[in-house]
Amino acid sequence: MPDKTTAEGLFDLPYGFENQLMRHVATQSGVPVGFWRSVGHSHNAFFSESFMDELAHATKQDPLALRMSLLKAAPRYAAVLKLAADKAGWGQSLPAGRAQGLALHESFGSIVAQVAEVSVEQGAIRVHRVVCAIDCGTVVNPETVKQQMEGSVIFGLSAALFGQIDIVGSVVQQSNFPSYPMVTLKQAPQVETHIVSSTRSPGGGG
Repeated sequence: MPDKTTAEGLFDLPYGFENQLMRHVATQSGVPVGFWRSVGHSHNAFFSESFMDELAHATKQDPLALRMSLLKAAPRYAAVLKLAADKAGWGQSLPAGRAQGLALHESFGSIVAQVAEVSVEQGAIRVHRVVCAIDCGTVVNPETVKQQMEGSVIFGLSAALFGQIDIVGSVVQQSNFPSYPMVTLKQAPQVETHIVSSTRSPGGGG
């Protein structure tokens, strides 16, 4: 049977490309692995949105403008992306040495856009602020949604900045938090969450 996690979040992208093709190659690893703490959407969102940024760079377009031009037939997605960009002040002047990046993805009935404000300090990436917009349908508890968004930012940044496994002599070197760190309170960015008012059926908040 096909592995659902290899394709979810890729075969149903909202962008209006005339033609799309996604491929993956199965490999055999000598290292036994288990599931990462998420589903296929988590890594596929990274792949697809990184590629959108590569397209914007190659065509000398603003990353937001490129995405918006491809979302004309997906107004719900466009509204979430625009909300995040507006709340983050996309295109406005930033403190010296800082830049912004953005991403958009839908999974389990919820659409999320995020804008990150970043810099490079002493050779290391520092994320100062993340603005989230989410349309997850009818919201029962807004505070829970905000907490889920904040937690997702911390886990995502931890994976991006520190997620590395080294194997030496058949032994994994990272055993616990001292050798496999997470983003700490001092490193954590300011996270703002903006929830779209909706009467649709509730989507996932995870």
